[in-house]
Amino acid sequence: MSEQFDIYDESLRHIGVKSREAVHRDGDWHQVFHCWVIGRERDGGEFVILQIRNDDKDMYPGKVDISAAGHLEAGENVADGVREIEEELGLRVKFQDLVPLGRRLGISRYRDLVDCQISHVFFHECSQPLADYNYRQEEITGLLKLPLDTGLSLLSGEVDSVIVDAVGLKADRVAIGADDFIPSVDHYALKTLSLAKRYFAGEKHLYI
Repeated sequence: MSEQFDIYDESLRHIGVKSREAVHRDGDWHQVFHCWVIGRERDGGEFVILQIRNDDKDMYPGKVDISAAGHLEAGENVADGVREIEEELGLRVKFQDLVPLGRRLGISRYRDLVDCQISHVFFHECSQPLADYNYRQEEITGLLKLPLDTGLSLLSGEVDSVIVDAVGLKADRVAIGADDFIPSVDHYALKTLSLAKRYFAGEKHLYI
């Protein structure tokens, strides 16, 4: 049985339910849950955990992606999306402990698929070692730990590539470039890493 998603018009009014395949074929607006896991090293260095999508994904296989993300199925609310963090990363998190960043509207195209997402975006602070993540290998090739300052330099174009810690890959240190990330016209990853720096600086009101 195919997953069923609630769909919305351009004014974000609910207009029905469709299968996952039809939603991505027709470019319908639908809801997703995004959680960026951020943390601090013992020396105070700040980082974000990123996943590498499996090669069998229907959109952007092999690309560097958000820590944990997933679609909300028909009838679900935003709080139901917290399950994605445990399913993908093995972290048990309470929805009320997440840091809300607001809602992002994004459209991406990959071959014949059109993905129109209403994304509910959150931070989760977790400083456990990268090797301790029990990530879902059926969906995720591996995980990366990207220092925030390093990531900002990379995504702003100051450097072409960086070396980061990894698990699940051929080496425990790998090189990544900006082109390894899922492309976005609003520079989503760069914007989120900038928000993470502000979060660690003590800012309370953060919006994506």
